[in-house]
Amino acid sequence: MPDGLVARLLAIVGPRGLLTERVDTAPYAEDWRGLYHGRTPAVVRPIDTDQLSRVVKCCAASGVAMVPQGGNTSMVGGAVPSEDGSQIVISLARMNRVTAVDPVDLTLTVEAGATLQAAQDAAEAAGCLLPLSIGSQGTAQIGGILSTNAGGNNTVRYGNARDLVLGLEVVLADGQVWNGLRRLRKDNTGYCLRQLFVGAEGTLGIIAAAVLKLVPRPVETEVALCAVASVEAALDLFARFQRADAAAVQAFEYMSGTGMGLVLTHIPGAKLPLRAPAAHYALVELATSRVGGGLREMLEAVLSDALDADLVSDAVVAGSETQRAAIWKLREEHSEAQKRAGASVKNDVSVPVSRVPELIDRASAACAALMPGIRVVAFGHMGDGNIHFNLEQPEHMDAAAFLARDHEIMDAVCAVVRDLDGSFSAEHGVGRLKPYLMPQWRGGAELDTMRRIKAALDPGGVMNPGKLLP
Repeated sequence: MPDGLVARLLAIVGPRGLLTERVDTAPYAEDWRGLYHGRTPAVVRPIDTDQLSRVVKCCAASGVAMVPQGGNTSMVGGAVPSEDGSQIVISLARMNRVTAVDPVDLTLTVEAGATLQAAQDAAEAAGCLLPLSIGSQGTAQIGGILSTNAGGNNTVRYGNARDLVLGLEVVLADGQVWNGLRRLRKDNTGYCLRQLFVGAEGTLGIIAAAVLKLVPRPVETEVALCAVASVEAALDLFARFQRADAAAVQAFEYMSGTGMGLVLTHIPGAKLPLRAPAAHYALVELATSRVGGGLREMLEAVLSDALDADLVSDAVVAGSETQRAAIWKLREEHSEAQKRAGASVKNDVSVPVSRVPELIDRASAACAALMPGIRVVAFGHMGDGNIHFNLEQPEHMDAAAFLARDHEIMDAVCAVVRDLDGSFSAEHGVGRLKPYLMPQWRGGAELDTMRRIKAALDPGGVMNPGKLLP
């Protein structure tokens, strides 16, 4: 670390904006999953874009690499510094204001360090909905969410994070500030720069603020949990809801019996509201901003037909917001339940929606052949083809021995995904865990173009090195 750098950073952000003691910096140097344990000489916490710009200029001038960090909820180690202690962590947590909500334009302007939950609450107070929804929304911050192009539960209706971005403010690798905080729905003036930074995982610059799209707040929402006969039956049920009213389908989630069992075992207060456990489950959420939208009638009609067709063996419809939250808890706690159950290998993959059953069947068989006793915990966003095909260690296997074969397991799953014209990273990003897959999946002109963009915007290689690009 260059002499005097920490002192110069202290002069910019002040004592409250700089952490240097190991006990204070340690939480910023480890990922949520516990896969990576780095070190950093300092965590810098700027209070606004001006301080952030000055911090980046200072580090770039010294040739010191920077690791932007939001809520540190990455599943792929995307916000963890290296083990050699040579990288500065820049936390956006203090830049957390919602600066404007416009219910006519249906836009929200927010700083990068605000949590998704805080942004959602601000939208709701204005009678609107920020339709991005992810399990870690109480911790995950807007900057990190956009930097990883998070998807979440409502992608089937509203798209990924990038589909909700109208404008960005970004601090570039040399410290320059690009102010693109525009609320325009149409702006056809050259390259769409904001989309370069969404999904770039902090490798091109640091998102400081954003303008996000809102939608009118729904006046009617219905949620149902269904026990379904098979993965194919779950897909058939989704198609039936699409045909009934595609615009009303806000979320459609699949869960395996194995995953549900882990939630019921390891998550306090989790209860199955059905008569008996099942091998497969589907969760559907419908929403409309139309008064008298008739969602309950449509929901019950589709479920009745599905029961008659033996696609669904049991179902429960939430009768209150408390019941709705309890049903969603069964889905959202899957990751935490796996963490408590032991070691797991996570595959955030996507395939065409029509091929989800084939993905689950073939990948399950491939993993069982590779490691007898492995527990398949497949769940996720069936409505957009994104399945979290996670593998839990066999019950009597040592966790370290299991994780030592993580790449072997991931490769077995990815071989099936590739054969089905899918992607090895659907919504969690590439981070530190998966760059080795990029040449095989995105090689040639695509990866070469990414490298050229990186070289143009970050010629010194100081922005989140070791992530995304191999």
